[in-house]
Amino acid sequence: MNKYTIANLSEALSRRTFPTITLWNRLEGRPRTANFDRALKAEVRDALWMLTRQWQLGEFQGDDAGSPVFAKLHVATTRLTRYQAKNHPPTDFADQHPLEATVERRAIALTQGQQRLSLDLRLLMGRQWLKLIRTPPSGTDYRSAYQTRYPIDLPDPMSRTDAPICADLNTWQQVAAVAGRRLDGGQLYQYLTTPAPAGEPTPQVSDGIAVAPGDETFLAEQAVKFVQWFQKLYDQPIAENDAWDAARLEYQFACSAPIATSETTSREQVLVADEYYQGHLDWYNFDIDPAAESLLPKPESTEPPARPSVLQTDTQTLIPNPISFAGMPNTRWWSFEDQKTNFGDIKPDTTDIAKLMVMEFGLVYANDWFLIPYTLPVGSLAEVRGLVVTNVFGERTWIDPSGAGADNDWQRWSLFTISQKDSPDTPSIVGKTLSDQQPASNQLLLLPTVPKIQESSPLESVLLVRDEMANMVWGVEKTIPTASGISQSGDEAAISLHNVYQRLLNQQLAVAPVPTPLDRANIRYLVMTSVPENWIPFIPVHQSGDSRQIQLQRAALPRILAGDPNPPLKVRPRTNLLRPGLDQKQAYYIHEETVPRAGVRVTQSFQRTRWRDGRVVVWLGARKQTGRGEASSGLAFDRIVEGQPPS
Repeated sequence: MNKYTIANLSEALSRRTFPTITLWNRLEGRPRTANFDRALKAEVRDALWMLTRQWQLGEFQGDDAGSPVFAKLHVATTRLTRYQAKNHPPTDFADQHPLEATVERRAIALTQGQQRLSLDLRLLMGRQWLKLIRTPPSGTDYRSAYQTRYPIDLPDPMSRTDAPICADLNTWQQVAAVAGRRLDGGQLYQYLTTPAPAGEPTPQVSDGIAVAPGDETFLAEQAVKFVQWFQKLYDQPIAENDAWDAARLEYQFACSAPIATSETTSREQVLVADEYYQGHLDWYNFDIDPAAESLLPKPESTEPPARPSVLQTDTQTLIPNPISFAGMPNTRWWSFEDQKTNFGDIKPDTTDIAKLMVMEFGLVYANDWFLIPYTLPVGSLAEVRGLVVTNVFGERTWIDPSGAGADNDWQRWSLFTISQKDSPDTPSIVGKTLSDQQPASNQLLLLPTVPKIQESSPLESVLLVRDEMANMVWGVEKTIPTASGISQSGDEAAISLHNVYQRLLNQQLAVAPVPTPLDRANIRYLVMTSVPENWIPFIPVHQSGDSRQIQLQRAALPRILAGDPNPPLKVRPRTNLLRPGLDQKQAYYIHEETVPRAGVRVTQSFQRTRWRDGRVVVWLGARKQTGRGEASSGLAFDRIVEGQPPS
């Protein structure tokens, strides 16, 4: 059989088995001189050049195709109805709130172990509470009583508990300036929002306060307003909606929407985002999970669910408009463009695929595209079922959606559509026809997101790096939060805190620091080298029940103080990014593949945006970026080093 004979034309077009070259977009002359100016002028006397150029542009070819005048578009839309954060129970999808804030919001830490943080927020909350209780029915002034019950304590420079505060002079001064003079609103907020243990009464705002008769109801109402005010000022998550996965240092969540299976029934389509950490949420963060039938548990009834009201189909007749843009090349050779865009000045690299595609669209296919405007609601999932185009001759043409076909077809290319999530049970496509493969999704996802977000300077910054010499991963705390609410360099904080502990130990032992005696030997034995206290180790351990797979477990180094007769205490992390489970005395694990050779940088900062109704939304979110390669901590054991020279 002739290799050029096409047995099945439809299948050949779908697979693109016989590609052909039907377009020439480059035609140039070869001047005999080094000066190209005259050759590029295309002078009027050069008739052959102009005829060739007209032939290249297709001006000699007769074409009976007509321009489109009407287009009938059939679109099916559905609304997102469910949201699930990680493995928590699903909730109703709320499009009245930015989806970034719903996903990224993290709890603002007001305490860290025994240390109080965020003095600026505590003072703000205390001032708000004093404003709310200015006019009680009895006229009693409760401000002094609440300042006495919820005070800002004066840091003690002789206490090891207050050492993190006293280690930084600016923080110490700020806390000491308001100690005993202002109300700690954060302490009041934590008292009101912390659930009471089983069998104990619910905390009341009037506990421990001598309240005049008739003021209990007033104070209780103001307490509700106080909690709502802070939760509105800073978007706070609840335990059932926290999408942060500390083991992978990224967010995991899912959404679902009903799609029609017949004229009367429907099923749910689940969209999952397993690796969101970029800070800009859009359609490309989602994948369709074909294995998940629904975010809700299976009903006991075997009957298919009824078709919900959020499913809609719409058919509209629209007028196509030809696309035009500045710098669009004219289709006639003797017509010159007078626009401002200069495509000749674009210098793309060999890897700038997107830029090359835009240039090819602008220079070759610019006059082949028409635009049909169609308005879709935010928070919806839309699919174009088909398009009927009517030209000036009255001919009607049915056009299938772009990107239709098998999902695993290697020749399929689509933009702005959602991909299918692969699973270990996905069958191979070898030996299968296109009709046997899973059809691709042509749905367009419109999320309730914002185009612009203001980001503060990092409140916390952690760099996870690999140390091949020590065979472990280090969590380097580059920026840590302080008690004043202002971030501090992790390197400086580690040195100053170690010096404070050493000073307290020297005062406790009532001895002056003795200089290290000089060793006249040429070499000396060193048990272990020192590592800065802001380097938190993560050691490889086997996963539970597996003898081959490993994961990274948070460990701790001892704090070595000169002359300390007691066993050394462990150095604990001072960033909330590395403290999951520490206060509950639980181990913290990170997946081994989360930290590549280049390392990762994780930051936590405040995000601020304005929603479509004018509201300002502020939340604390985390970001993950690629690191700068491996690092060396210098940790070593059993070393022979050079001795100190004699004085």
